[in-house]
Amino acid sequence: MARKQVKSVAGKMVAITGGARGIGKATALALIRRGARVAIGDLDLELAEKTAAELGGNAVAFKVDVTDRDSFVTFLDDAERELGPLDVLINNAGIMPLGRFEEETDETAKMLIDINLHGVIYGTKLALERMIPRRSGHIVNIASQAGKAGIPGGATYCATKHAVVGLSEAVRLENLENGIEISCVMPAVVNTELGSGLTDTRGVKKLEPEEVAEAIVEAIETNRFDVWVPRSSAGIAVALNMVPRSGREFIARTMKADKVLAEVDDATRASYEERAARSTAESAEDSTASEATAGS
Repeated sequence: MARKQVKSVAGKMVAITGGARGIGKATALALIRRGARVAIGDLDLELAEKTAAELGGNAVAFKVDVTDRDSFVTFLDDAERELGPLDVLINNAGIMPLGRFEEETDETAKMLIDINLHGVIYGTKLALERMIPRRSGHIVNIASQAGKAGIPGGATYCATKHAVVGLSEAVRLENLENGIEISCVMPAVVNTELGSGLTDTRGVKKLEPEEVAEAIVEAIETNRFDVWVPRSSAGIAVALNMVPRSGREFIARTMKADKVLAEVDDATRASYEERAARSTAESAEDSTASEATAGS
């Protein structure tokens, strides 16, 4: 079997949303080590600047609110002005507040959809505007294995990730003749602040951010669309889809997969939930201020 041709990321300009911590930060480091130039976009500019300073001269920090199209435009414009034309966009920013669906507030649902889905839609459209005229570019959308299943405790989160998977598949097919590559990344639970306090699935260990980062870079290098992390998850998913629903649900209960998002350690998770709520509240305040300024 012929080996896949590997394209180098050296010299490429890569923009990452949610790049100041977790998977985003690990991916930025992996790319810089391979010679890429990286624009780290984050709602927390101070942390983004700290991360960029840690990573070195090929990383530059910018503030971005992925729920605000104008903010996303400014991020990409500033990144291109500083680092050159956009070669790769990694739509990584996302949140995961948890709880029973009937107890979820409408504000929380809107926040999840705005960040996890609208943010990816904005980023994908804006990247395509820049890439299609050059007939070159790669968009990486970070979904989740929750985008392939419904997991109790995270219904709306799962809905947003299912949407990211479907969006990525459709956009890929629309751009087969445009020279644009799309990758959809589906990690299991990752050892980041977002994944803190979750119940372990029997026989499945938490991933480290660096493992996901390596899978992302490999997908860029080889133009791979379906990026399961760990890769063995793909075979498990195929096998489970051949089993009747009752069987799949029995296996999920046996492995405690149905408890992963439903039975969490609230104390361990409290700082993440508080930060997520605070950051989205700040985003809403910034948006309101911008509207008021525009209207005055």
